[in-house]
Amino acid sequence: MPTQPGASFPPVNEQMDEIRRDTLEIVPEEELARKLERSLKAGKPLVVKQGFDPTRPDLHLGHAVSLRKLRTFQELGHDVVFVMGDYTALVGDPSGRSDLRPQLSEEEVRENGRTYAEQVWKVLDPARTRIEHNSQWLAPMQMKDILRLTAHYTVARMLERDDFEKRYREGRPISIVEFMYPLMQAYDSVALNADVELGGSDQKFNLLVARDLQPRYGQEPQVCLLMPLLRGTDGVHKMSKSLDNYVGIGDAPEQQFGRTMSIPDELLEEWYRLAGGLPSAELERAVDEAKREPYRAKRRLGRLIVEQYHGADAARQAEEAFDALFKRHEIPDDLPVVEVVAGDPELGVQDGQVLVMKLLVRAGLVASGADAQRQLQQGAVSVDGQKVADRSARVPATGEVVLQRGKRHFARVRFV
Repeated sequence: MPTQPGASFPPVNEQMDEIRRDTLEIVPEEELARKLERSLKAGKPLVVKQGFDPTRPDLHLGHAVSLRKLRTFQELGHDVVFVMGDYTALVGDPSGRSDLRPQLSEEEVRENGRTYAEQVWKVLDPARTRIEHNSQWLAPMQMKDILRLTAHYTVARMLERDDFEKRYREGRPISIVEFMYPLMQAYDSVALNADVELGGSDQKFNLLVARDLQPRYGQEPQVCLLMPLLRGTDGVHKMSKSLDNYVGIGDAPEQQFGRTMSIPDELLEEWYRLAGGLPSAELERAVDEAKREPYRAKRRLGRLIVEQYHGADAARQAEEAFDALFKRHEIPDDLPVVEVVAGDPELGVQDGQVLVMKLLVRAGLVASGADAQRQLQQGAVSVDGQKVADRSARVPATGEVVLQRGKRHFARVRFV
């Protein structure tokens, strides 16, 4: 049963059952049970943390997998620390990378962190959540503190990490600052005296570094809770903003529903388990339905996802908007309007006509001219409902046209 601040905790076996659900690995599980037992006897909640580096402005359903598990800890009576990695983001997590991650400016990190703080309440309970910025304890560190921190770990141990070991074996450079990242993340656990830390399966090494580091500072080592990685809408790679295969938890309802409808059928069980938010009994029925009627199951999944972040009314409206667009082939009423000067030479004006490729860029439907060419060649572009595949295609620079890229991206271009 969920608890409120100051209430008693459920029995340890019940807590363990809830925590194990959809968890990939608990390292070590017996230590977590002991911590829960001690917490129950003392009436003191565990400190459960996870760090999120604000390297991009939006949280997505992949992040929500572990956020939902943090919410489970809260419902069991424990306290969550959402660590805003505003200092570690300046370095960039090298996990899974084949090269050094580009470093962000402090202004970029600060703005991204602002959006994280707004979105996190869509999942976590504010009454049991602290948001802490790791710049509070990392920025003031002096050289002697950094030397002490680095003295607790060896290069050999760092090279045990898969991505570091592979790059070293292939002769690709690894900067010292990348070695610092796992130590900085581990020091977050020291600063917070964390009992439990959550992370995706690709974070296992970083979380285990903290287990090694905490005893050096006189603390009991944390338990590491590893969560599965949710594959993105492409059905191949983990959900990522950089791969454009994500569904943002702050996205508009229509976007959330539409993107969910685009996932391959083989992802349905994974998304239901990790993103659907259904209780166990309903979940198994939904997974069974997904095998028999994938389209119907996908629509239900879309509604469930929108309901979690925007409510039931928004979910119904998003489904209706999807049907209007794709089943009845209607164009949305609230298209963004982009006004362009008909004679603008940057649009490739010729005989009163402009290049579709240039209009796509100007309307913000593609990132560049090269991207526009690629979308045209792939048959992903329509003008006023008609497919356009020729990179040299033009439209008259009068009145207005409706541009479409893919299934869900529209813009109304008005010539002035």
